[in-house]
Amino acid sequence: LTNIPTGTVVHNLELTPGRGGQIVRGAGTGAQVLSREGEYVLMRLPSGEMRRVLLRCRASVGQLSNPDHKNESLGKAGASRHRGRRPHVRGVAMNPVDHPHGGGEGRSPIGMPGPKTPWGKPTLGYKTRRKKKASSKFIMRRTRRR
Repeated sequence: LTNIPTGTVVHNLELTPGRGGQIVRGAGTGAQVLSREGEYVLMRLPSGEMRRVLLRCRASVGQLSNPDHKNESLGKAGASRHRGRRPHVRGVAMNPVDHPHGGGEGRSPIGMPGPKTPWGKPTLGYKTRRKKKASSKFIMRRTRRR
């Protein structure tokens, strides 16, 4: 990243020098070099997250190809099954033994203050990241607000 000018779009970005590209590898993605601060470079990732990366880390210049990959329609459920993806079944459609949202007569609410995962952990907006995680000092802003 030392030789890449500010404002350039890059992909296949290393997080630790010499480890190889770890982020920004999906079809059509690219991260932007925003600024340099000492031995760090501030990057804007595709998620909107602003993250500091060491200057010694490497990246490939340019945006990845095939940006329309996300718009591809598989056409039918079978095409998804051929790729090894299992069906996505709603918790409300299950029995109470299978999911915290299950059971009830007809169409009934989930019956608790907030939605839960099949294993009973809170979901949708509940922060699960540890407060003192070491990499938090490199993250300047999490993601774009929805």
